[in-house]
Amino acid sequence: MSHRKILVVDDEKHIRMLYREELEDDGYTVATSDGEEDILEVIGRETPTIVILDIKLGVNRSGLDLLQEIRAEDQQIPIILSTAYDSFQHDLKSIAADYYVVKSVDLTELKDKVRMALNKAGV
Repeated sequence: MSHRKILVVDDEKHIRMLYREELEDDGYTVATSDGEEDILEVIGRETPTIVILDIKLGVNRSGLDLLQEIRAEDQQIPIILSTAYDSFQHDLKSIAADYYVVKSVDLTELKDKVRMALNKAGV
């Protein structure tokens, strides 16, 4: 089976646990981060196929900044921005993401975007 690892970066533990449980039920390997650790170190250690990145990571952390850090190192890895606020969709920094999902208790849209991202990554 090809490498299908998803890195979930979210400051909310219940979101990380929900995403991990749901995505593992779908057969994916899932790594999580609260966004505090250096994102490039996490990616280097976990070698994910795709990244699901929350936009608001606590008071002083922005997923959009992490997105820029990731893109400076890797233009190929598919990134799904996940947020409770759809207004960020119009932020120019978010243009570097491949997909955009507004958080919901229904993970259908997220799972669809994960499949699209994996197809884009060729796995």
